[in-house]
Amino acid sequence: MTNKVGVALLIGAGDAIGAAVARRFAEGGYKVCIARRDAAKSQKLVDELTAEGRDVHAFSIDARQEAEVQNLFARIEETIGPVEVCLFNAGSNVSKPLLETTEKLFFKAWELACYAGFLVGREAARYMLKRGHGTILFTGATASIRGSIGFAAFSSAKFGLRAVAQAMARELGPKNIHVVHLLIDAGVDSEAIHQRMKAATGIDTKEIPPNSLTKTRSIADAYWFAHNQARDGWTHELDLRPSVEKW
Repeated sequence: MTNKVGVALLIGAGDAIGAAVARRFAEGGYKVCIARRDAAKSQKLVDELTAEGRDVHAFSIDARQEAEVQNLFARIEETIGPVEVCLFNAGSNVSKPLLETTEKLFFKAWELACYAGFLVGREAARYMLKRGHGTILFTGATASIRGSIGFAAFSSAKFGLRAVAQAMARELGPKNIHVVHLLIDAGVDSEAIHQRMKAATGIDTKEIPPNSLTKTRSIADAYWFAHNQARDGWTHELDLRPSVEKW
């Protein structure tokens, strides 16, 4: 695609997956709106894409607040363009032993990864249904399908988000709204994961075999692929992992 065809709104778009998806959809001609808790953290990416001649904007939002989600969509629709693609990428990958998992931690994990996803998906659907088309993307994880030791809070939230995505897909698919849940069953090749691996194992990522982590560009390409599928061959759930990953 070479012409601008609307807006790709990325919510919970950090410096790894979110930034890669922003670059991919900007390359595809979309106006890109990056929304995260602190928009200033995306300024470097905004400057990079603007210098390439892309149409990109950054917004601050707490996706757990219904009014903020509604106001964001209304503002973008009125001032930038129709939201054709919406990615929900927020979540807090917390790991705590069961007896150290407080009520507050459990609720916050669910609120950010599941409840916020519902708010964003519902609002995206509200506008897309009026036009009769659109794509809603959700980022899943290993925790979406497996509750591991120490992940009671995070797994419950990601399981819940997967259920929300499935319910939305079944309801909205016949109305030409494509809902995709991308299950990333892998470590992501990002600075945050590099630091986490170093802290947990002492291993530098330079010491592990090539292609042991999934690159953010590969994730962005998977979303681009799903978004561009013909209506007679839609994917709802796509799992992504390196060839060396055990599953």
